[in-house]
Amino acid sequence: MQKIVQVVCVVLIAAAVMFGGRWYMYVARGSSPYDEVGIALNGYAPGPMRAWGCHKMQARFPGQLPPYGCGGADGRSWL
Repeated sequence: MQKIVQVVCVVLIAAAVMFGGRWYMYVARGSSPYDEVGIALNGYAPGPMRAWGCHKMQARFPGQLPPYGCGGADGRSWL
């Protein structure tokens, strides 16, 4: 039983590192705010993380339309 719990924990930690790392690379170093995988990962992120990511991308891509999930009510302004 202890071995199963250990394997499940390792798999969960690996998934968190893999998806979290991919999300961070999209937000902090992506060449475009319109990367489909990055937009999807940002959409699944918790509210505070998504807000931080949107503000980070707004600072990196001024003057561009926000990607899905980072737009205001009109879809043309950043959150």
